[in-house]
Amino acid sequence: MNEIVTKHMGKVSPVNEESATRLAAVEPAFRALVQRIGPLELKPRHLPPFQALVHAVIFQQLSGRVANVILHRFRALFPGQEFPSPAEVLSAGPATLRKAGISGVKCSYIIGIAEQAVSGNVPSLSECAKLSDAEIISRLTLFKGVGRWTAEMFLIFNLGRPDVLPVHDLGVRRGFAVAFRKHILPSPKQLARVGAAWAPYRTTAALYLWRAADSNGGVGW
Repeated sequence: MNEIVTKHMGKVSPVNEESATRLAAVEPAFRALVQRIGPLELKPRHLPPFQALVHAVIFQQLSGRVANVILHRFRALFPGQEFPSPAEVLSAGPATLRKAGISGVKCSYIIGIAEQAVSGNVPSLSECAKLSDAEIISRLTLFKGVGRWTAEMFLIFNLGRPDVLPVHDLGVRRGFAVAFRKHILPSPKQLARVGAAWAPYRTTAALYLWRAADSNGGVGW
């Protein structure tokens, strides 16, 4: 399964149990998944957005194990603190970041996000609380290296937003094919159209679809 999904699941909470119950009530395929898999809980990290975005860039296209090693090395470049500030990242520069094993392209992304943060363009957690999902996606995808998928992962796993369906995610599409017994993966447009009926519980739907893909032996981050 998507390593991010595994990392942020824990004991069930009443709120998430309710969302699963209501989702199952409107869609028989989810009723079967909920009965088979049981309740799930999303445990958002609520990291400062700059930190969360740097995490996301480091983890792009890497296994969780390798990415965690690089993240540890990145933090070690800035001793005495949990995570560097945007200004400290800019002062360090790309040559220093490369010492952590970060690729040149990802270094440019991280430097660019740090520049945006220093300029006040990266919203804080309190600012995010006042913004809609669409507004956050619009803001974040202006940054080089942050596409819609990364912004959606930020909404789900950092902020815990309840109604996000990442229709371009391969695991979600594979999970849909498994749960709905389809032989062909749905297109993002098709999945978005079908998934509209799952609002306002589309994050819960995504969590179950990831699990469905995983439980089918990977036919299905």
